[in-house]
Amino acid sequence: MASVENILAIEAALAELREFLGERVSAAEAVREHHSHGESTHAPGMPDLVCFPRSTEEVSRIVKVSARYSLPVVPFGAGTSLEGHVHALRGGISIDMREMNRIVRVSVDDMDATVEAGVTRKQLQKALENTGLTFFIDPGADATLGGMTATRASGTTAVRYGTMRENVLGLTAVLADGRIVPTGTRARKSSAGYDLTRLFVGSEGTLGVITEVTLRLHAQPEAVTAAICAFETIEGAVKTVIEAIQLGVGVARIEFMDEHQVDAVNRYSHLDLLVKPTLLFEFHGVSEASVEEAARMAESLSNEHGGLGFQWQTTLAERERLWKARHDVYYATRALRPGSNVLTTDVCVPISRLAECIVATRADLDELSFPAVMVGHVGDGNFHVQCLLEPDQMTEADAFAERLVERAQAMGGTCSGEHGVGSGKKKYLKAEHGEGLEVMRMLKRSLDPENRMNPGKILDLD
Repeated sequence: MASVENILAIEAALAELREFLGERVSAAEAVREHHSHGESTHAPGMPDLVCFPRSTEEVSRIVKVSARYSLPVVPFGAGTSLEGHVHALRGGISIDMREMNRIVRVSVDDMDATVEAGVTRKQLQKALENTGLTFFIDPGADATLGGMTATRASGTTAVRYGTMRENVLGLTAVLADGRIVPTGTRARKSSAGYDLTRLFVGSEGTLGVITEVTLRLHAQPEAVTAAICAFETIEGAVKTVIEAIQLGVGVARIEFMDEHQVDAVNRYSHLDLLVKPTLLFEFHGVSEASVEEAARMAESLSNEHGGLGFQWQTTLAERERLWKARHDVYYATRALRPGSNVLTTDVCVPISRLAECIVATRADLDELSFPAVMVGHVGDGNFHVQCLLEPDQMTEADAFAERLVERAQAMGGTCSGEHGVGSGKKKYLKAEHGEGLEVMRMLKRSLDPENRMNPGKILDLD
């Protein structure tokens, strides 16, 4: 139960926020409940107030109010995070960024764009139509670009185009005391001072609220083709991936689905794929000849490792159907066991250990009482597991998730390739970073000495 002092602080903050936000600040329970959770199974945390700013200056004023009344601040984008990032574990103010959805500028000549944090990836892609440019990072959900920056998101194209780390040129952040800090420039390289941009990319709102992002854009490829290939074994599929990467085959996407995930996709997206371990390929190039050469090399590698032949997806409609089915795997999996809870987790390992890690993980899952599927951006060593759970199976699933992380870390990998840390994976950071974790705490204390910025995420100060 909140103390009298806290209740009075919330009421005073609400009155002050209404002076410049009007109806764009709410204490309504339904609004607060909506902002209490993302898409994870982690316990929700309800904020005391929800604000809907329309400018960086308004975010700054909100944060200054929060500082005066010692209230936590939790940034909120599309609410699609999977590790409890947006849960207001200590109450306070949830700052919903979705009304900050302007595309500030697009430079075709410089191949970059500046957007407000509430712009979603699909809104940006639509704005880039007819420019010859695109933004390739696609985490599946139509997440906000501010949220993607804050969680260092990636997706199916990371094997060729990188993650948000490689594609954010600069940003604007509001610190815990309300100061507005721009980082980076539009130049493609700089050796001027500390790289503050990279400090905020992946900080998950714990160091400040990201309000604006300048992004690297890419040319639309002149030639594109895609293919599906089923395999007799998981080992054969993953060894194909490893050799394709080692030989420098020009792939833009290499996605893996185990046979359980394939079955779910067939049912949900009305496909007729062979129910076997499967790779989905996409090839980009400057000419049809270059794309065909890469595709034929990948097909040859597949044949050497038990591939059952390429099923080509040459038209735009075929490719769009394929990748929509891939991006819908979360919903396809849920449909296997309607009404169940879904624990979704990910790890990333060096590419040389990928086959070993995936095979061991599938064997582990096959011994458990609940159904689970695996899917992954295996071109960069990252894969995901989705577990479908009844309430009494959560403890068993948590133990599995811990074994998975320990397995990945023992192989030189990480507890999360792209989901982030949030509150769900912070217990694994000591094993992964050692004394580096205390350096992170030092940075956190320097920028947020009162621990008000998204407290309880990534690390604890108390």
